Amino acid sequence: MTGKLDLLTPANSQIIFIDHQPQMAFGVQSIDRQVLKNNTVALAKAAKVFGIPTTITTVETESFSGKTYPELLDVFPDAPLLERTSMNSWDDQKVRDALARAAAEGRRKIVVSGLWTEVCNTSFALSAMADTDYEIYMVSDASGGTSKEAHDMAMTRMVQAGVIPVTWQQVMLEWQRDWARRDTYNDVMAIVREHSGAYGMGVDYAYTMVHGALHRSAHTGETLAPIPA
Repeated sequence: MTGKLDLLTPANSQIIFIDHQPQMAFGVQSIDRQVLKNNTVALAKAAKVFGIPTTITTVETESFSGKTYPELLDVFPDAPLLERTSMNSWDDQKVRDALARAAAEGRRKIVVSGLWTEVCNTSFALSAMADTDYEIYMVSDASGGTSKEAHDMAMTRMVQAGVIPVTWQQVMLEWQRDWARRDTYNDVMAIVREHSGAYGMGVDYAYTMVHGALHRSAHTGETLAPIPA
């Protein structure tokens, strides 16, 4: 239990994205699928900002599931895609080896984002915990199930087994921890402004209206004055 009281840091974490592929997303009913993609890409961008070792797995790409979200791959254009046949990523030696390499550096907290929660995520989490001392952090809002009940029951089952439930923004801000860490501050705020909904809109407003910062849009067209009615 002691290790689970330690906050996530850029030094103790690694991340795995499981099967963010179109056919898997088609079946998701627990969360709006565009929101799911937004959250997943935001989490990926955060992982890149903080230098978190990242594993991307795929299943039956050519015969069933389709290509990984291009928006996710664009964050990690050089990352290998670990293709497999099993629904459980832990069954594949390539995946276990990739996670073990990062774990050997002290990164035993594994952040997980994947599809579907009740199948691929659950089987991976339970198997990894059964075979190792890894701690699993399941990103609930960057994962999706075939129904809200399927997602919720899977999350409940995993939590009962010792998995730690988190959200994507929680993970990113836990990695940042202190706004005085200026080396990542601007990049984190860029992710917030693009992906964090009302929070991001509020940051944009504060930057431009309160602090006089330039608008982040590349728009160069003029603003036409109003014509009185």
